Amino acid sequence: MTTAPHSVSRGLPDGVSDGLVDQQPHSLPHYWQGEFIDDTEAEHRLAELDAQVRSVLAGPPLSPLTVLAACDLLSTALHDPESAQRKLLAEELAAAQVTEDEAVRTLRDVAEALEREALETKLIRELGGIDPGRLARFDFRREIFEGWLPVGLLVHVTPGNAPAAGALSVIEGLLAGNVNAAKTSGGSRFTQLLLAQLAALDPTGAIAARVIVLAFPSSRTDWLARLCTPADAVAAWGGEEALAGVAQLVPAGCRLVDWGPKLSFAYLTKESWAEPQTLHAIAADVCRLDQQACSSPQVVYLDTEDEEQVFAFAERFAAVLAEAVGELNVRERDLLESAEISNTVQVAALEEHLGLTRVHADPEGNWHVLADLRSALRASPLHRTVWVKPLPRTRIVEVLRPMRRYLQTVGLGADRADTAVLAGLVLTAGAQRVTVPGGMLDSYNGEPHDGVYALQRYSRRVDVQLDERFSTDACLDDLLGVRELTVPQVSVTVKSEFERLQGDLSRAEVFFRSGGSSGAPKLSAFAWEDYREHMRAGAEGLLAAGFDPRTDRSMNLFFSGQLSGGFLSFHSVLETLQAVQFPMAAQQDHALVARSIVEHQVDTLFGMPNYLLRVFTEAADELRAYRGVRKLFFGGEHFPQRQQDWLREEFGVELIRSAAYGSVDAGPLGYQCAHSPERVHHLFSGAQTLEILDRSEDRPAAVGEVGRLVFTAHTRRGQRLDRYEIGDLGRWIDGDCPCGRRTPRFELLGRFGDIFRAGGHFLNYRRFVAIAQEALDHVGAVQLVIEESAESGATLTVLLADFAPGDRSAEQLARAFLAEYQQLAEDVEQDRVLELRVKASPVDALAHTEASGKLREVVDLRTRDDL
Repeated sequence: MTTAPHSVSRGLPDGVSDGLVDQQPHSLPHYWQGEFIDDTEAEHRLAELDAQVRSVLAGPPLSPLTVLAACDLLSTALHDPESAQRKLLAEELAAAQVTEDEAVRTLRDVAEALEREALETKLIRELGGIDPGRLARFDFRREIFEGWLPVGLLVHVTPGNAPAAGALSVIEGLLAGNVNAAKTSGGSRFTQLLLAQLAALDPTGAIAARVIVLAFPSSRTDWLARLCTPADAVAAWGGEEALAGVAQLVPAGCRLVDWGPKLSFAYLTKESWAEPQTLHAIAADVCRLDQQACSSPQVVYLDTEDEEQVFAFAERFAAVLAEAVGELNVRERDLLESAEISNTVQVAALEEHLGLTRVHADPEGNWHVLADLRSALRASPLHRTVWVKPLPRTRIVEVLRPMRRYLQTVGLGADRADTAVLAGLVLTAGAQRVTVPGGMLDSYNGEPHDGVYALQRYSRRVDVQLDERFSTDACLDDLLGVRELTVPQVSVTVKSEFERLQGDLSRAEVFFRSGGSSGAPKLSAFAWEDYREHMRAGAEGLLAAGFDPRTDRSMNLFFSGQLSGGFLSFHSVLETLQAVQFPMAAQQDHALVARSIVEHQVDTLFGMPNYLLRVFTEAADELRAYRGVRKLFFGGEHFPQRQQDWLREEFGVELIRSAAYGSVDAGPLGYQCAHSPERVHHLFSGAQTLEILDRSEDRPAAVGEVGRLVFTAHTRRGQRLDRYEIGDLGRWIDGDCPCGRRTPRFELLGRFGDIFRAGGHFLNYRRFVAIAQEALDHVGAVQLVIEESAESGATLTVLLADFAPGDRSAEQLARAFLAEYQQLAEDVEQDRVLELRVKASPVDALAHTEASGKLREVVDLRTRDDL
């Protein structure tokens, strides 16, 4: 598993306990689904293993987001030297006689490997997305759904010499959704304790239900056989003999994931080995982890056939290695390790008499450099014992290819031109990784391991092929219901405090500017992966709304430029759908737009309601004659029903629907299906959690009660978006939708900004729009302008876009509003604290936001003290 750069400790959030130390009995060796147990209980439970696995797999699937959240909390704790989790694991490593330096390095590497960014990168690179288990379309033009599902029961036969490897493999198994049973050697409880702490940080209990760790020696083959019998895959570490023993226990049809023995080496050209920094870098790779890692160099190959150059280099390198080892706190070797080293060194010393070798050794036995003129690859007895051999580049494939099954990392020291040539040769010979000297043990997020992606070996790719009944479904999971995602225990952030969520923009890569229709414009930060996920969500929403990428010819008429996201986002959404698109963008020459629609036989338009209406109004004759526009998908504004009816009656438009519900700051939040009434949306539940809170208190609103919409984006990377009050009002819609989707539904009921105070009452912009439509038969835009007034205190002007009043006076127009709006009449006529004016106005004269072109529905020109 890869590691990520060190991050600053953030501390555990309120309500998350770090008191695991006192919760688990230290004398019990096994961990089984949340409990520490003894041998007798483990024996009993092994008999029921298959039934327990079936029970877990039959329940709700494990979301990778649950694993990510718990891992990030544990990573935070392990970065903190004072945390209970770190102290407990450090004590366990010390009890296993791991040196202090190595223990610090192990805990640091584990903490970095568990960081959210590292695991997200791993999921995306290896399985294609943050939630790879979704049965979703890979081609929006076909009813074929694919996903990565767990293999089922994944058994891990962990290595005894790498305490973190087994735990990290189990975490990879959790990311893939498996039930995991790990076999450890029994010498240390590091794996049990680490995974128990991880499970304790998951409030859902889903992680604990999928983790079993049994500690027993390899000689206890009956237990290992009982683990492997119901397994769907077995991941095993060890030498060839150990792996062969495991393979005998793996049942037919069970996948064996072989993390077998690997061998790594350095390869240096003459120019490179002449540089002192190259030798110091190789020595650092040799000393790190006592040469125990698969990527540790065991051989240094030189691009030469000259015997004297080999012996001369070995002498120089021995001095450098001696210096490096002198700075180490060397761990004492056991008897068998020392015996193997002594045997290898003595044989090499004897071969000096044949002119084949030359030995350089530390008198205390802490390092050995063995020069050998034979090129054949040979394993080292480790513990800072290194072979130096000649291997001219012309013989690389010839010499190394017979050992291709064992090759892993090559530390390549060469200039730029030679690097490309030599990298190709060692990879052809069978090597899996090429690095520079000094970086052989380094890694990066999402790196393959031994030439494969672990998560793919721990998963299975499945597909479901369906028919036209599913033509508007983008994900089969939506028909099953929503997975509950835990909402962070943080306070609600209101829209005016959006900048509070931008404390860490280290992962921000692309920025969009909000239009400013509901406040001062601001920049929202996204990672590119955020953007891609949002565009995928937008594509899924459009498919549900009735867009058909197989047949529809679309024109994108959203506004572009000035950091606006509207046009660019829908361009990317249509690209994701692989739909026919004419990316026109909103143009002021509406006649030109209309001619292009007709010329290119466009039948589907995307844009903001007010802009689309202006195109149809100013090019009415041409578009009325064409009658080819069948679908309109809108966003950014409300589309009044009267205006929709006009477009249907006059131009033959068949479908008018929200393209998506979302915002620049929060991204896509909801979508409409064919059965959604006006303003009702399904939640994008794969990535968002919605809370509807009381308008005055941070408590849940009852079903049907109007409240504030508060969203949590569980996959946002560019900036966090936890419990963000979007500025909209809405209510939950109870019951199932006729479309068959079981994702939550909610109804939008206006914005906080729709409610404003003018005079003695709070007034609602939507009421003015409704009265204009019903009492004045107005189908255009409506804008309210509030100004200070010396006489009455405030003046409210209702601007009706392109309205023809006929023979009605301004007073008669105002009377229509007063007659239908009681609170407005009280302010104007009874209390005389508000003056009302109603005017017709050219649509171009109305105030719009500069970036997105969105209509500013309420323009308040009063000073703050008057609000």
